[in-house]
Amino acid sequence: MARTEQLEIETKYDVGEDAIVPALHELPGVASVAQPVELDLEAVYYDTADFDLAAHRVTLRRRTGGEDDGWHVKFPGTAGRLEVRYPLGRSVRSVPIAVVRTVRVHVRDRKLEPVVTLSTRRVVHRLLDADGAVLAELADDHVTATVAGAEPESWREWEVELAGGDAVLLEDAGELLRSAGARPAGGPSKLARALGDRVPAYDEGALPAKPRTSDLFRAYAGAQVRAIRERDPEVRRDVPDSIHKFRVATRRLRSALATYRPVIDRAAGDVLRAELKWLAGELGVARDAEVQREHFAAEVAEQPAELVMGRVAGRIDDHLRRVYREGRAGALAALESPRYFELLDALDELIAKPPLTGDDRKAAKQIRELLAHDYDRMRKAVLRSQQAETTAEQDHELHELRKSAKRLRYAAESAVPVLNAEATDLAARAEQVQEILGEHQDSVVSRDLLHTLALQVHAEGGNPFTYGRLHAAEEYRGNTSREAFYKLWPTLEFRL
Repeated sequence: MARTEQLEIETKYDVGEDAIVPALHELPGVASVAQPVELDLEAVYYDTADFDLAAHRVTLRRRTGGEDDGWHVKFPGTAGRLEVRYPLGRSVRSVPIAVVRTVRVHVRDRKLEPVVTLSTRRVVHRLLDADGAVLAELADDHVTATVAGAEPESWREWEVELAGGDAVLLEDAGELLRSAGARPAGGPSKLARALGDRVPAYDEGALPAKPRTSDLFRAYAGAQVRAIRERDPEVRRDVPDSIHKFRVATRRLRSALATYRPVIDRAAGDVLRAELKWLAGELGVARDAEVQREHFAAEVAEQPAELVMGRVAGRIDDHLRRVYREGRAGALAALESPRYFELLDALDELIAKPPLTGDDRKAAKQIRELLAHDYDRMRKAVLRSQQAETTAEQDHELHELRKSAKRLRYAAESAVPVLNAEATDLAARAEQVQEILGEHQDSVVSRDLLHTLALQVHAEGGNPFTYGRLHAAEEYRGNTSREAFYKLWPTLEFRL
């Protein structure tokens, strides 16, 4: 099913039945108001029996009778609500699978069923500029909501949605509507008003004034679980950089389960860590190909034309495109698997009821012990890298060192609520190590790819010269990063 997306920036107002729409053409920047358009809309909203979508402020509806008939999914956001639209298709009673996948992270394998029907008599007033372009729309809605097992409820509301206008127009329109008797809406949506207190409250995991270490873990881990919920639909829609952000959330969560082992039961945590590692691995193939494509496109472009023997850029890009497609297909398959649904259920349980040990103390003191442990782990990794006897062994140890630095960084980030700037500075120093060694690891992976492609070109009778040249550049990049790290390390101060 072909889909479209748009960002909705709107404000809603409750208004009495006797209210009169004010003179909208008097708003600054509005040249005229088009003739009103009257519509009869019907929207059937779907959710699980436990209202999993509504609990996370996600809506899924099938709407007919308007200019945008179709299946609509809305996600909350800071700048507005993202609406993803799909054509109506032939399905009337059940949600099409393409739409279900959009909200899979919330519903998993649970059944979606109708929960509310909204019948709306809408009068649309379009606000135009001097050229006739639409700046905004005012929808004057008379709504009747029908919920199973309850009497229908009716109300009237005004909704102002920006088109080509700006935030100033939205503010001016709000002031004008309030002067006509409107009040800011009591809820974020018609659906929320219709469902009322049927929707379970979602615990955001706010920290108490004097947190214990388990509170720190729960707040940090909860933020990563929320990030997973936000990124899952983006990965499915192939939003740029979404796989990377998804993987970062899984890594942060996996790292926290290791750092907080004195507080979180190790056996339970290690099971989750293994599953998170599996998930990150499924996502990693496509992400690594994405990074390498961007890197090699720039690297080959910088080579002197006379030193590029054959179709080098095209061959590398063709290979990485194929890897990306296969990797993305594998990632999407993983996101549709029972194993993934079980992991999501386990993560919900982790945040709701963390498996605590008996060693849960005041965070301000205990978190320093956890940070010291992670720092010591990184320090030992540095020593192992310095004692490596071969380049291959050192490459491996530097990769492990980078992972240790990443764990310390994430641990420090989780400690910011109690250690403030001290934790922020610690995270920044650990990130320096991570970034430098990230360049080194990228060069190792790139060399492996170039070696493989060079052998293929040679076997086909082609000239692998340019691949060798690129390989030498990657080796130089790795050596430079290694030297930069060993020069940086003695200058870093880790005060814990």
